[in-house]
Amino acid sequence: MTHPSSIDTVQKMLSEQGYVCDRSLGTVVFLALQLGRPLFLEGEAGVGKTEIAKALATGLNRRLIRLQCYEGLDAASAVYEWNFPAQMVAIRTAEAAGGSDRTALQAELFSDEFLIERPLLEAMRPDENGAPVLLIDELDRTDEPFEAFLLEALSDFQVTIPELGTIKAPQPPIVIVTSNRTREVHDALKRRCLYHWVDYPDFEREMSILHARAPEAAEALSREVVAFVQHLRTEDLFKKPGVAETIDWAKCLLALDVINLSPEVIADTLGAILKYQDDIQKLQGSEAKRILDQVKSSLEPA
Repeated sequence: MTHPSSIDTVQKMLSEQGYVCDRSLGTVVFLALQLGRPLFLEGEAGVGKTEIAKALATGLNRRLIRLQCYEGLDAASAVYEWNFPAQMVAIRTAEAAGGSDRTALQAELFSDEFLIERPLLEAMRPDENGAPVLLIDELDRTDEPFEAFLLEALSDFQVTIPELGTIKAPQPPIVIVTSNRTREVHDALKRRCLYHWVDYPDFEREMSILHARAPEAAEALSREVVAFVQHLRTEDLFKKPGVAETIDWAKCLLALDVINLSPEVIADTLGAILKYQDDIQKLQGSEAKRILDQVKSSLEPA
């Protein structure tokens, strides 16, 4: 599929994949596709940054290649590794066969046959369906040396393997970089990208998201779930629930055949929306009932 021709087309394409985005996000996605620029998405965990890449890949019929970042990630782990066990077997086989051409053996050992491609190298390879979507997820978990390497890779869309030379992407991949902002990412890398802060959705958009991801949920229950979660985000919590938790909670309630929220149901299912015991303890007892009463009152017709 070719790139969408308008912002509305982008929003429609993402919506067809179950991803509901506002116009500002649709605009920056459209521009990233049109200009061939990486897209840098920041926001709290669970607001849907990773899902954008998945929806884009499906909507464009492109392969999704994901580089999950972590502390200590280095260039070798992100680009390529040599299959050392297989190389050792080849060396022993050549020795047993009496092979003496060391130059030919070395060329064979450091060929594509023994190369293990990691996400960045995979994204540089040609693909009959078009350039893949490269998701560099949670970049803030890595350190500055990897950022510097990534800056170079995203500048030229090429990587160098000493034994094979430089491999350049015939067509730049569609790059989505995400960060939960646990630390600041260097400005030099951000300048290579288009930037967007993915915020928590408002009530109506979160309702639309829930309808798309859990369509079997009744309207009344969906409204209570979204209103309750949105109220929780105003509380003093260690980790506020994201959209992912809203969807998970709704699906849990459906599995329990819940029709309406009650303090007892909330107490039994808090682990679906809150992931820290201190936060869960704050919602025990009368606190959950207080919030639920406020939610029900706010949803009553004027």
